[in-house]
Amino acid sequence: MKKIAVFLLGVMTLASCKNEEKKFQKETVAESIVPVSNEAMESAVIYEANIRQYSPEGTFDAFTKDIPQLKELGVKVIWLMPIYPISEKNRKATGDLSVEDIEDPAEREKYLGSYYAISDYTDVNPNFGTKEDLDELVATAHENGMYVILDWVANHTGWDHPWLEEHPEFYTQNAEGEPVDPLNPETGESWGWTDVADLNYDNKELWAAMTEDMEYWIVEHDIDGFRSDVAGEVPTEFWVQAVDKIKETKPVFMLAESEKKDLFHEAFDMGYNWEGHHIMNEMAQGKATVEAWDEYMQKIDTTYQKDDYLMNFVTNHDENSWNGTVKERMGDASEAMVAFSYTIPGMPLIYSGQEYDMDKRLLFFEKDTIPRTKGKMWPILAKLGELKNESVALHGGKEAAEYIRLTTSEDEKVLAFERSKNDEKVIYLANFSKEPVEFNLELQKELSVYLGKTDFKVQENNTYNFGPWEYVVLRNK
Repeated sequence: MKKIAVFLLGVMTLASCKNEEKKFQKETVAESIVPVSNEAMESAVIYEANIRQYSPEGTFDAFTKDIPQLKELGVKVIWLMPIYPISEKNRKATGDLSVEDIEDPAEREKYLGSYYAISDYTDVNPNFGTKEDLDELVATAHENGMYVILDWVANHTGWDHPWLEEHPEFYTQNAEGEPVDPLNPETGESWGWTDVADLNYDNKELWAAMTEDMEYWIVEHDIDGFRSDVAGEVPTEFWVQAVDKIKETKPVFMLAESEKKDLFHEAFDMGYNWEGHHIMNEMAQGKATVEAWDEYMQKIDTTYQKDDYLMNFVTNHDENSWNGTVKERMGDASEAMVAFSYTIPGMPLIYSGQEYDMDKRLLFFEKDTIPRTKGKMWPILAKLGELKNESVALHGGKEAAEYIRLTTSEDEKVLAFERSKNDEKVIYLANFSKEPVEFNLELQKELSVYLGKTDFKVQENNTYNFGPWEYVVLRNK
């Protein structure tokens, strides 16, 4: 009997050691999608899914049902806005108020908090569903040829996160040793993100804990990468070691909410084209001419490495909720700017509701719902997505197609450029002004209209007339 007991104890000890070596266990399943690769991203469209606002239900399941439709838009990457439980302590309400400032219980219940105030990195928001529901979403995306990345918030946690009790040394502290919300490093003043506590990356034990929580989603739920919130506020060295560790499991796609160039050397595949987006807004509003865009393109040529690339967008969750809808910011230039975002180097973004002509600012801390009627924008995005997927002339990743500015007689108003690769060409041509314009431009006769000005024809005299914000996309194949 003693021998049996000793044997069983040995087996239990061995099993315990194996569990220590590999904390996360997952059944081996047949791959339904090829691993993430640079090649796959050359022709990709990315979709930002706001689960809370995507449907009246605000659930994983409601979004999953629509994933097959996203294939029509050329989507290859689905970015899920934060799916984790949201802290209740210091939860944002309206204006400068938190839920603690609101006395009426019914009124308090309206405020669901910021997705970016996370109380647990390894759980899901129960309002969205269960982990099994998330697994179904990921499996459906993979079956439809799409990768799924999670929004990762490494800079701060919500005030209910267990680390505040278990590891207060993980947080930035004031002179009294109390955790603080994120501060502007230049002024030392609060950014106003009072619903979150700032993490201190001087502590290397935090690096290990954060990396482990990221690994959890890759190992246990087959996630394909991360969009990293305010990535530039976290040390680049942390991201490098975290990505290296994660890639021991499988290849992943990493998107940084940043334009900080050193992030792309080893850690991230793609960054945000914030500066380009702001120039697009200014051109649409008549505050800048095409010359500003030309200067920007020259700037990024000298700023970034040849294989760095950026995400292009006319809207996202921040722009929509805080700065206005596409129509508010871009007005009559909206459609021309959408086509522009698909044809310049990089990867185009669709934000939830954009495909349904959404013309309202979504509430950020409360439940809201996007429109769900297909109108003008769906077929335009479908057409652009098809071109992005199929034409090597629009490759926008590490092996991007060439971008050549075409000279016109009205270069302050008219933007014309050619994208080319392997004998394929796509040309974008637009009047970026609110007045009609006549201009000269030499074009090859074999070009045909793909989208935009349907009556466009290559003229022997090289003279063209475009109305305000009129555009055309041409291709040679």
